Amino acid sequence: MENLRYNNNRLYIIDQTLLPNEEKWVEIKSKEQAYDAIKRLMVRGAPAIGVFAGYSMALFSRDNNIYDLKEYLDSSRPTAVNLSWATQRIVNAYEQGKSLIEEAAAIQAEDDEMCRKISEYGLSLLKDGDGIITHCNAGELAAGRYGTGLGPLILGKEKGYNFRVFTDETRPLLQGARLTSYELEKAGIDVTLMCDNMAGLVMKKGLVNAVLVGCDRVAANGDTANKIGTSSLAVLAKYYNVPFYVLGPYSTVDFNCKNGNEIVIEERDGEEIKEMYFEKPTALKETKCFNPAFDVTDSSLITAIITDKGIVYPPYEVNLKEMLK
Repeated sequence: MENLRYNNNRLYIIDQTLLPNEEKWVEIKSKEQAYDAIKRLMVRGAPAIGVFAGYSMALFSRDNNIYDLKEYLDSSRPTAVNLSWATQRIVNAYEQGKSLIEEAAAIQAEDDEMCRKISEYGLSLLKDGDGIITHCNAGELAAGRYGTGLGPLILGKEKGYNFRVFTDETRPLLQGARLTSYELEKAGIDVTLMCDNMAGLVMKKGLVNAVLVGCDRVAANGDTANKIGTSSLAVLAKYYNVPFYVLGPYSTVDFNCKNGNEIVIEERDGEEIKEMYFEKPTALKETKCFNPAFDVTDSSLITAIITDKGIVYPPYEVNLKEMLK
């Protein structure tokens, strides 16, 4: 399932804000459109944002100062480390006199390979027939081939595994409902959609063998930035002794960020809570809202962090660095 297409200096994305009811491809023609696409979640998911940012930098640096363009695009979603990682990589290519389009294409190809490796490592921890909880969306819409958090499920389906997946709807933007259940249905995987606050009940009933979630940033000590609501899910998993796995590319590990307290959490417009995807507002106009896009999952709640370089177990502050060697 594609989330981006590049062909002959033309860049297209599928508008994920319209899924699952409409599959619409949109051409991105300017830096302003690129910024808006990231900010409004038309393109989303750390790896996908990185690929998109790479192509955007390559295309729009022709008419813009590349350093100003990097700063501009980076400001669209500050929590996603893959965004600034990809824009910096294009800047490095520019300073080295390389083809920027070829560098962007290399980021995309590497992303596909990264997702395949994450999927294989993740699948090694699962068994045929397992019950799985997912939160938010970390499949092919959010990354490359297979995705990250959903990758083991999609790869497993190809290999003949049969999973029972319980997908949180993921308020307030409903990525789990609109995107994850959509992807899994398309892949022929048994999926049951549920409200976010139902996860504890299915764990209590013994229906869950593992939780799989994607991430946007990993601190040096193993704390992770995940879609809002993930840390609550991790607490439940710890209580019910369900393995809790965070999946993401090694490039999301930020060794300059010591712990979760240093992760910048993006706060979004509160109207998303009250109005988006509803025919009528669900609260009074004057009612205040608190709408962080992410929360931080404490490393003590995480069973393992699954990257394209391998599976990392505690102590994370030691073993994450070991993978650099």
